Parts: sequence; C-alpha cells; structure tokens
Amino acid sequence: MVTRDLMEPQTQGQPRMAEVASIIGVLRSLAVFFLTMDIHFTGVEGITAQEVAQHLEMGKKLLAAGQLADALSHYHAAVDGDPSNYMTYFKRATVFLALGKSRSALPDLDKVVELKPDFTAARIQRANVLLKQGKLDEAEKDYKTVIEKDPENAEVKGHLAEIRPMKEEIQTAHYYYDRGDYEAAISILSRLVEICPWNAELRELRADCYIAMGEYIKAIGDVRSTTKLRNDNTAAYYKVSKLHYDIGEADESLMEIRECLKLDPDHKQCFPHYKKVKKLVKQLQSARELSNEQRFEECIDKANQILKTEPEVFPYVLRAKSHICHCQSKIGHVRDAVNACNEVLHMDPDNVDALCDRAEAFIADEQYEQGVNDYQKAQGIDGESRKVHEGLKKAQKLLKQSLKRDYYKILGVKRNARKKEIIKAYRKLAVQWHPDKFEGDDKKKAEKMFIDIASAKEVLTDPEKRQKFDNGEDPLDPEQQQGGQGGPFWQQGFNPFGAGGGGFQFKFNFN
Repeated sequence: MVTRDLMEPQTQGQPRMAEVASIIGVLRSLAVFFLTMDIHFTGVEGITAQEVAQHLEMGKKLLAAGQLADALSHYHAAVDGDPSNYMTYFKRATVFLALGKSRSALPDLDKVVELKPDFTAARIQRANVLLKQGKLDEAEKDYKTVIEKDPENAEVKGHLAEIRPMKEEIQTAHYYYDRGDYEAAISILSRLVEICPWNAELRELRADCYIAMGEYIKAIGDVRSTTKLRNDNTAAYYKVSKLHYDIGEADESLMEIRECLKLDPDHKQCFPHYKKVKKLVKQLQSARELSNEQRFEECIDKANQILKTEPEVFPYVLRAKSHICHCQSKIGHVRDAVNACNEVLHMDPDNVDALCDRAEAFIADEQYEQGVNDYQKAQGIDGESRKVHEGLKKAQKLLKQSLKRDYYKILGVKRNARKKEIIKAYRKLAVQWHPDKFEGDDKKKAEKMFIDIASAKEVLTDPEKRQKFDNGEDPLDPEQQQGGQGGPFWQQGFNPFGAGGGGFQFKFNFN
C-alpha cells in the first residue's frame, strides 16, 4: 500500500491569498512573542541554535513571499534541530494548513498543546481543524478549554453554539436517508459540509443520496473528494470509476480505475473492472474510426463486439446500435438499417443522427415520403443542422421527382445499380416495347414507354446526369435546365412518331 499526505478538497493547489495573509499575521505577532521570551535549547544531529534560528528566519521570509513548499522545508529543519520548542511546531503547522494539509498539521498542533497546554492560539487552531474534519466531540473539548480561560472569546463561543445542533442534524440526515427522503437529507448534509468540508463520512452519505436520485455527476464530486480525505482510498476510486462508467464516460472511468491499481495492483474489484473498461474503450474507439474511414462492414462487426462486452449499460448499447444504424444505412442494407435505427430511436427518440440515417435508408428503398418525414422530425429537433437541411432538401426533391418520372423504376433497377445492369435492363425493355410490335392505342402507349426507356438509359448511363437525378433534379426536364436546353431530341420539339416522322424506322444502338 502507498501512504500519501493528501490535500483537502477545498484547499487544493495554491492557498487563497487571504489565508496566507492571515497566517503571516499570526507569525509576525509570534515573532514579537519570541523576543520577549528567553528560550534556550541544544541542537540535535549537529544543528546549532544559530542554524535553527536561521531556518526559522528563512521560513518566515519564504512564507511572506508565498513560497510555501520552500518555507516548509526550513521549518522541517527547525523542528529537527529543536524538537522541544513548541513554537517551531506551531509555525510548521500553520504552513501545513496554508498548503491544505490539515492532517499533517494536526500532529504538530497536538505536540504544541502537549509541550505548552496553555497556548490558546494552538488550541483554537487545533479545534478549528477538528471541526472542519467533523470531529465534533474533540473540537468541543478544545473550545471549552479555551472558554474557561477566555470567556469572552466571540469566535470560540460561536463555534460552541453550533456544535450541538450539528450533532442533531447529522442524526436527522441519517434518518431522512434511511427513509428515502434524499432531498431532505441532502439539504442538511450540504449545510454540514460547508462547516466540515474535510469530513469524508458526510460527503459519502451525500454521494449516496445523489446516486439514489440519479444525479451521478454530483455524486462523483463528493466521492472524488474522499480520495483526498482518506489514505489509500481504493474503494472511492472504484466507486468514482463505476459512476463514470454507468453514465457512459468510459475514458474517465479508465483513468480513475488506474488510480485504484496504483494503490493496489491486485485489487479484487478494481482489476477486473479495469480489464473490462480498457477493452471497451478500445472497441469504442475502433468502431468510431472504422465509421469515419467508411469501412462500414468492419464497423458493424466492431459494434456487435461492443454489445457483447457490455450488453446492459444504456449509453454503450445506444452507441453500438447507433454505429450499426449508420453503417447499415451507408452500405444500403435497407431492412437491417431501418431495424437498427428503429432500435436507436426507441431508446432515444430525439436522436437526430438516427433519424437522418433512417431517412437515407428509406430513400435508398424509394420510400421518399418516409424519408421526408424523418428529416422533418430531425429538423424540429435541430433546426441549425446543415446535414439535416441538405438531407431534407434532397428528400423533398426526390419525392417530387418520384411523382413524375423515376428512371430507376422505368428500367426496374435499384438506385445503386451498376452501368452494366442498367444497359441490360434497357435492352430487354427496348425490345419488349418496340413500337413496331404494337398497333392502334397500344402503339401510342408503346411509343411513350419507349421514349421513357430511352430517357432512363440516357440519364442513368451518364455519370453527371445520374448524379443530378440522384440529387432530386431531372436533367431531361426543360423546366429544370437553364434555357430549356438538354434532353433527347424528342423533348426539343421532334417526335419520331408524329407527323414529321411518319416513315421513321428505328435503328437501335444497344451500347
């Protein structure tokens, strides 16, 4: 196990300037006290009285400059050189407190009171530390000792007045917690934590209340604080890791569980949890990268692996199914994509990405109205999304287009059909609907079908025209083309079956 001197959560990092100024003021007044006393001692381990005095003087200067760590090293030397001088312990304790290390300060304050029981300033300082740690009985004892000698001390009288009600409030908070009235318990505990910020038990109880209410972020803050209030607090690191994990923050969970393993590499709870989280983090990252790289089949496989690693925790299940929804949509597996997206939207009805992916799947299956509906829902959720805006515009064009001529339907091919399939379908239909094979009214119908078949072949075998069509624009519709240009000859005024082309005979080029 590793033993560490941990900082209290309210005083981490550089101390507040007001606290430093207060400590400096105390030390300056103590300097005057030193001058009025005749203190004699013999240095130990070869440190002379003069050297001790030099360490004290350097400590005072460094403290005044705010260089607390350097000041502390000189006070360490002074204590080692004169272990019977209560003032050296007191000065070091004040620096510990300025650094937020109350548990290191407490033994020094104990030593001061042991060496000089009537030193009121040290006893008040110790009582204040004990109060912040929530050790109410011990703090009360010190305050009462002070009040016996200084009955008019307003600060001490104030603390004594609040300790008894605090004891009752702690019992009340437990009562509310046991009854399941977590809000009432939190209200009381929050007041107590303000007075006793270094008390791990109060924070742990409040964290349990937050967890019961589903407020995991607040619970994490309290539990994390206890990692600094207790030595080697593996249980707290494990709990924080689990809380992060349960809200879908796998990376943060991994970071916290590693802190547990630094204290105990073979921890019975932390080690198996570490293995699971590490594996899951790697899978989540891989699925995201595969999707971005458009390796959609592999992305689906990786997403299914995520579901095997974690089949129950909501955020990871949702993330995995979202990957499947998106990648199936991109591949063009319409039914699988719609089913996967339906699962995502059942879990998260306002999931814009899933609505867009399902819309694309519907469009690929030529269900344009459903595609438009999904994009409109997405727009209602996120009206600023460029992806949603462009997708809706495209879906509306395709819907409008489908009510006119759909070249894919005319040839009976899928929207992702290759050129070879398109030409094959064209040849078959051109022969089937050749106008020379029909007479009367059927001939007029065949002529129209033949024109549509030829138009479909022209558009779908030309990459530029096909792209326009896929984007919702008919490249053979004069109204949609600048100046009315474009399109086959019969759309520009020449009808091979009309009066001007009476003796026209078809010569087919099936290439």
